[in-house]
Amino acid sequence: MRILLVHPNYHSGGAEIAGNWPPAWAAYLAGGLRRAGFTDIHFVDAMTNHLSDDDLARRIRDLAPDVIGVTAITPSIYKAERVLEIARAEAPRALRVLGGVHATFMWKQVLSEAPQVDVIVRGEGEEIFNALVTAVAQGRWPEDRGTIPGLAFREGDQLVATRAAPTIRDLEAIGPDWSILEWEKYIYVPLGVRVAIPSMARGCPFSCSFCSQWKFWRDYRVRDPRAVVDEIERLVEDHQVGFFILADEEPTINRAKFTEFCELLIERGLPDRVKWGINTRVTDVMRDRELLPLWRRAGLVHVSLGTEAAAQLKLDRFNKETKVQNNRDAIRLLREADIFTEAQFIVGLDNETPETLEESYRMAWDWQPDLANWSMYTPWPFSPLFQELRDQVEVFDFEKYNFVTPIMKPKAMERGELLDRVMHNYRRFYMQKALFHYPWRGTGFRRKYLLGCLKAFAKAGFARTFYDLGKVGYWGPQTKDKVDFHFDTSRTIAPAQMEDWVALQDRSRKARERKAAIAAQKQREAAEAAGMTAPETGICGAEGPHAR
Repeated sequence: MRILLVHPNYHSGGAEIAGNWPPAWAAYLAGGLRRAGFTDIHFVDAMTNHLSDDDLARRIRDLAPDVIGVTAITPSIYKAERVLEIARAEAPRALRVLGGVHATFMWKQVLSEAPQVDVIVRGEGEEIFNALVTAVAQGRWPEDRGTIPGLAFREGDQLVATRAAPTIRDLEAIGPDWSILEWEKYIYVPLGVRVAIPSMARGCPFSCSFCSQWKFWRDYRVRDPRAVVDEIERLVEDHQVGFFILADEEPTINRAKFTEFCELLIERGLPDRVKWGINTRVTDVMRDRELLPLWRRAGLVHVSLGTEAAAQLKLDRFNKETKVQNNRDAIRLLREADIFTEAQFIVGLDNETPETLEESYRMAWDWQPDLANWSMYTPWPFSPLFQELRDQVEVFDFEKYNFVTPIMKPKAMERGELLDRVMHNYRRFYMQKALFHYPWRGTGFRRKYLLGCLKAFAKAGFARTFYDLGKVGYWGPQTKDKVDFHFDTSRTIAPAQMEDWVALQDRSRKARERKAAIAAQKQREAAEAAGMTAPETGICGAEGPHAR
């Protein structure tokens, strides 16, 4: 049986300015399929190869797959649906499968809007996809589809989801088949070397209100550090990888295992052959300040910090569990350990103003990270913060949910002005860095890396791909009133998905009411135990203002 995996051709001018990223999902699915006995597996990276619809149609027609699988994050969902639309025309007998975080939570929306999608894999894909493909190979599809956990599909006029699949406990049993990727095409621009994105853990124990990772992976699970280092060593030796980024949201959470990981890299001499970067939290840097020199000796050269906001009010709203002052201290500690820092700021919420954007710039310059990134707030439609702000969301064109397009319109600014002020921050920050910092501070690797980062920014800026500036028609402050983000206003939320949202809001409201009622009851009991009556103004029951 022939299986084809396709990575959709979606570009946004965001993170990809630093290079072409290898689609790890395809390697993980292929690895699991091979262990299950399937060998006729093919992969087409339409994104990296910039394949047109005609080119992709030709590939699908020539391969004639029995099963075709596609993944999608929210902004690439329409491109993924288009892949399966092409597959329906070119390989009409193939089973068309969609997975990924967007389809997992928005399966009713997808099945309502995309009849070309036969079945959706909800959650971690390896075991679910294996079970699905096995059922097809054994001739049990579609009769047995209702018995396979983690699927969603149409049954007549009904949208059906089977029970949720359990999370994968043994992460080593689903090792990736990295050979399926075209490694010569995955280059990290700042260093000009091949780049990989292995993972050390899945999930996240934190619940930031704007994020979906903790919802998608559910349980937090950490791999054996020795197995991770084995995998990285194979990537270096077999595929000449010179830089890797750990895919984890926060690989430093488990201090003991991350420390062991660093020590093993040093023990095997890998820091001389490969450098690497991570995303992590400011609080972990503060906690592990004495370990930062070890991190650097292990080859860690780039840390992207979720500073998120310059104002404490925003940090609290994002449920970040950190303080603004911690951001400054963490950046200083990393700089002293000779580790490059990238400060991430989220901008563009409803309360954004020119003054708050100016404040974020001043703080970025005061903190002096090596790099700064201002990302537009992107309200994932399945995140808690989206539900909180849903009445203010005007755009349901999910292709624009990409961190570079202002989905939300601040009350005090137009979207074009918001983009212009963000670009103003970028211009000032990197102009000063280019003139007074990067060429003159440090020698050897530090200077090479910083100039490489500057090259990546310059290349994307010259090509007008940075922040999709060319597509939206932004050429500077003089064009801020003429910017066109090309929102597809015909996109709406399907009634079935809206029903889910209303039910979710109702459950959340009832949960808040129960919590408030319990708190009120405890307060009354405490007052009675003290032989006094609680004042009315000090108790807020289920019908009080705090219950909403």
